[in-house]
Amino acid sequence: MTKLTRRQLLAAGAATALLPLAAPSISRAQARELRLGLITPVGHSWNDTALKLADVLKQETDGRLTMTVFHSGQLGNEPAMMQQLQSGALDMGIIQAAELGSRVDHIAAINAPYLVRSTEAVAKFVRHPEVLKLFEVLPAETGTVGLGWAITGMRAVFSARPIDSIAGLSGMKLRINPTPVYRDFYQNLGAAPTPIPTPQVFDAMSNGQVDGLEADIEFSWNQRFDKVSKSILRMNALFMPAAAVVSGRVWAGLPDADKELISRSVTAVLDEQIDSLAGNEPNLIEKFRETGIAMHEVPQADTEASIAAFDEIWLPKAPVIAELRKIGASL
Repeated sequence: MTKLTRRQLLAAGAATALLPLAAPSISRAQARELRLGLITPVGHSWNDTALKLADVLKQETDGRLTMTVFHSGQLGNEPAMMQQLQSGALDMGIIQAAELGSRVDHIAAINAPYLVRSTEAVAKFVRHPEVLKLFEVLPAETGTVGLGWAITGMRAVFSARPIDSIAGLSGMKLRINPTPVYRDFYQNLGAAPTPIPTPQVFDAMSNGQVDGLEADIEFSWNQRFDKVSKSILRMNALFMPAAAVVSGRVWAGLPDADKELISRSVTAVLDEQIDSLAGNEPNLIEKFRETGIAMHEVPQADTEASIAAFDEIWLPKAPVIAELRKIGASL
């Protein structure tokens, strides 16, 4: 038997690498499992959207791109997930504007009060080209790439005592999302913003630790906060979007074709989430009415002073708020 020299073995290996039979190994190397994290639980519309995205990517690529969704904060809270996104340890996330806005005032602008006054308008607002341009600051400021907004509806105050106007907020210990925008808005109205972890809010309202909760309609119905409330004040002031973001490190390493596919798929599933939530909110409001709980809305005339007080604080920090107000008024 002829013994091959080292040089002959190397030459044979190089020749084999050029054969067409090597193509399947290249295809397999392009297969990738993506990891997406978010804080909302199973059943929340953002979580459903993430699962839908996973299905779409798998189908569109015949299984080459798969995605595992880590819901309910399984990978940590949003600051922890942002660190993972920045390092590339996490591929994608659905991150609240509150978290992004706590880092970048320009992004916090989307949480400004009274940009729009209905969930129907929210659905149009977050898809406006100029609102999507808010994402342009994310790569430099946060190391992430924004692909689109998911939404919640307009937020309301669920009060453990009867209130029928924004004057009733004065002196109220109000559980809010601890974003600076919300804090400044409610402090200007005389409330005492009180951040409490979400799982503790129901009991906190039951035992008087807080006087009320500020939250969106979908979440509040799922948690049945009406059972610990005497009235609902529909502020029609604020909504809390979340950004579908990709790690900048991960994005830079993806082929252009995959970037286009992911962008297109994210837009499609977010459009579905936005339309579904906006379409279903009137049904949830009716369910609250059927419980017999008192429900009131804040007249537009009662909001002018609070807008002026808020803008005095925030326009110097986020001038884009002025443009966002114009867009909202046009919808």
